[in-house]
Amino acid sequence: MTAPLVGVIDEAGATWRRLRLDAPPGHILSLALVHALTAALNEAAARPGLKWLTIEGSQGQFSYGASIPEHLPGPMAEVLPAMHELMRLVLDFPAPTAALVAGRCLGGGFELALCCDAIIATSDATLGVPEIKLAAFPPVAAALLPMRVGASRASRAVLTGEALPAAYWREAGLLSLVPEAVTLFEAAFSWFARYLAPRPAVTLRHAARATRAVWRPQVERALAENERRYLDELLASPDAEEGVRAWMEKRPPRWRE
Repeated sequence: MTAPLVGVIDEAGATWRRLRLDAPPGHILSLALVHALTAALNEAAARPGLKWLTIEGSQGQFSYGASIPEHLPGPMAEVLPAMHELMRLVLDFPAPTAALVAGRCLGGGFELALCCDAIIATSDATLGVPEIKLAAFPPVAAALLPMRVGASRASRAVLTGEALPAAYWREAGLLSLVPEAVTLFEAAFSWFARYLAPRPAVTLRHAARATRAVWRPQVERALAENERRYLDELLASPDAEEGVRAWMEKRPPRWRE
């Protein structure tokens, strides 16, 4: 029997649902993992009384990002819409959400974290969207980062592909960092116990949706346009495939443009 790609853990009397990515070593967001996470989110969304949903990695890493071979034009026609369906589920989840980030949080993994209401990270975490190095761009991050950290920081992240330290993102207002004296889980449990556990689930549900109400339609418009641009325009360029082929063949890319 194949091991599940997403572990499900209930805390605090099942009012906190933890989804743990379990596809080591890097919890690559392959199409299979995307489908598993989508199913877990749909199941969690139907649970009454849920006050918090968190997404985390295991073995000291959050996620290295999407599967690079699946960035080829053929697979990407299926992978990108499925990835964006997953992201929309997180953006519209009927309870507060958080990403619990340790280690590397890159590419699609960073986009997944960005869809959460909060990101709680260890001080040694690194986060970024390196897609530009493959002649690609991150549609979700391009839509969300300007609203979460401002246009200049968003442009730096998307255009350079840098993986930047947690301290940078904390200064940008994106992260809550875990104190060195506690573990990531201990910090998350403290957050839940202090801010969410004392509140009724119905209030948290409406408050979460209310805080997303202004920016959520803007993100949806940008995400729909970014998906169209990626599938219809970028993938029509030979360079989009060349970037992936060069990475897979461990050679310098030969760009056409």
